[in-house]
Order: sequence, then structure tokens, then C-alpha cells
Amino acid sequence: MHELLERQATSLARQLVHVFVEEIPIYRRLPREELDGDITRITEHNLRMICEMFRHGRPPSSAELAPLRDSAARRAQERVPLEALLAAYHLGTRWVWDRLITTATPADFAAVVDMNRLVLLYSEVVTSAVCTAYLSEREGMLSQEQHAMHAAVSALLGGDHTALAAVRLAPGYLVMAIAVGAHPDEKQDEPGGSIAARRKLARIRAAVQRYASEQVLFVLDATGGLVLLPCSGEVPIVTEVVEAMSGAAGVPIWAATEQATPAEVSAAAGVAEEVLEVARIFGRPPGAYLLADVLLEYQLTRPSRATARLAGLLDPLLDNPDLLRTLKAYLETGLDRRRTAELLHVHPNTVDYRLRRAVSLTGLDPADPAQLQQIGAALAARRLTPR
Repeated sequence: MHELLERQATSLARQLVHVFVEEIPIYRRLPREELDGDITRITEHNLRMICEMFRHGRPPSSAELAPLRDSAARRAQERVPLEALLAAYHLGTRWVWDRLITTATPADFAAVVDMNRLVLLYSEVVTSAVCTAYLSEREGMLSQEQHAMHAAVSALLGGDHTALAAVRLAPGYLVMAIAVGAHPDEKQDEPGGSIAARRKLARIRAAVQRYASEQVLFVLDATGGLVLLPCSGEVPIVTEVVEAMSGAAGVPIWAATEQATPAEVSAAAGVAEEVLEVARIFGRPPGAYLLADVLLEYQLTRPSRATARLAGLLDPLLDNPDLLRTLKAYLETGLDRRRTAELLHVHPNTVDYRLRRAVSLTGLDPADPAQLQQIGAALAARRLTPR
């Protein structure tokens, strides 16, 4: 069989490459020069390596596998998916096997069994060599990409114009500060928790990348961080991006966003982080937020001598937490006493009594529009400066 295969190796290699093009989509997009050159050469080398296995009944040597490792590294550089590369090896092995046993008879049973053992050994050894070389090359490439990405992020966030000149940047960025909820599998005291966290982050990155044709820049850990989404044309709908991230990760996500040119990214990131902090402090639900969505809360959280005094307006209620809780629920329900009663699981008359007591202690009546604004500001200030 090895003599038969060796005589046909060159013609079979050409036929096999044609099969690859027909059966594996990515091979249809490879340059003709590459198909007729490198791909055909490595295919023929594989066929001759199988000949040697049949001749000597042993697995390929490291030297014989070297061209396969080099070829796998080149495919990694070309970003041919590993699954496509392995599909070609498995398809080629099956295709050759079908042709080798076409003329086999019952009398050849023992020989066919021996050949099958060697072909399985070939598949095992080759798969290991190809995967190891491919992944090693990809790791090196990813390390370079990570270094370039970190350099770009550092330059953008640091406003380093000298460094920015050496980095390829998009015309603009959607700057997103995000907070990420914990996945149920992320239990710190259980093995696999860190793996679950990394998997969650990988799903978030993949979900965001679908909204950009260029590399999205990330500074993320399991609890959140910054995402710089390049925008060369129409800006994606932020709510869609956040919903996609949350759905992919299987966790709630809060995001604050700002649009910026490269020179504005540093300032935009600062604003986005502040808006995110405000949204979280004031108990906003998961979702996407702009500065315009939290203007009052944002202003109240800026350093000011008035903030502590605003919070102090409600100090008379500290001895009776039910009064403060009722006043807060009353404002959150849009001054709806029945809805407030439902939330607090009390009778509406109890709500009326508590509101009267709050008015008498603080001198602030929610029925007065001017005083209602003061109460809202005081409640907001208390969230920031618990007393």
C-alpha cells in the first residue's frame, strides 16, 4: 500500500486540495498561489509521511512533523481558524483512507486492521503537533496585540499625544464605564470561580466586538472597567450594546457612556466613571446611562458645603426610621399614597400618619412644590453622605 500511495502522492495532493476548496469554506477564500504552493506541498508531505508509516509501521518522527508545525504557524498568522485547519487534516485522512481500501478483499482483513491502527496513530500525532504549533503562534500574536492594545489605552487615557502619534486610532470612540454583576458560577470559595469569571469577560468582549469593525479596547476585570468602542461611522445604539453584553454574560450590567474623539477620551472616561458611580449610588437599575439621565444626582454628588446641610434637613427623622423610609417611598412612587402603602405593606392611613409626623418634625411638606424639591435633594444627598 505504501508503494501504491507513494506513486500517486503528487496527483492525490492536488486532488485533495481541490476537495478542501469544495468542502471547507475558508479554503475558498485563500489565494490561488497559496493553494497551489504551500497548501499543496504540505498535503503531499502528509501523504508521503503516511507512506513512511505504512513502510516502517511507526509514528512520524519530530523531523517529519516539523513542516506541519511550520505550516500550522503560518495558518495562525493568516488567521485561518484552527477548526478549519483540523477539518482539512481530518477530511484528508478520511479521503485517503477511503481510496486505500477500495480494492480490499476479505483476505486483506488483517492488513486493513494494521493500516487502520497506523492511520489513527497518524491522526493523533498530527493533531497534537498542529494544535500545539498553531496555539503557540496565536499566543505570541495575542501577546503582541495585547501589548499594542494596552499601549493604545494608556495613551488615550493618559492624553499622551506623543504616544498617540505611534498608535493607530479610530476617528472616535464610544467610551463606556461598566459595572458587571457576579455570575452564579463565580463563587470565590469554589474551584472554577476564576474560570467562570474569565469566561464571563470573554463573552462580554465578544458581544461588544460585534458592534465594531476595528479592535475594541478593554480595561476590564470581573467587576467592570472601561470599554472603548471605536466608531468610524454611525454610533451603535448604546442600549443595544449593553443588552447584548448582559445577555451574553448572563449577568446585570450598568454602563455610563460618552462619545469622544481620541483627544477627548481621557476626559470622557472620567465623566463616564462618575456617571456610573452616581447611577450605582442612587440605586438605578441595570442599563445604559448618560450624564443627562442623572443630572440632579450628579450635581448633588459634587463636593460642596451644601451637600451635608441638605442631608441634615432629614436628621429629625433618624430616631424613627419608618418615617424616613415612608417619605422616601412616597417620593419614589410619585406621591401615590396607595402605592406607597403597598410597597411598605401597611394601610394607607398609616402612610398618612407617618407623612404628617415627618412634616411636623422636619418642617418640610411634600405637598408644597418648593419643599418637595428640597426633600428630594435631601434624600439624594443622604445617599451620598450616610449620617
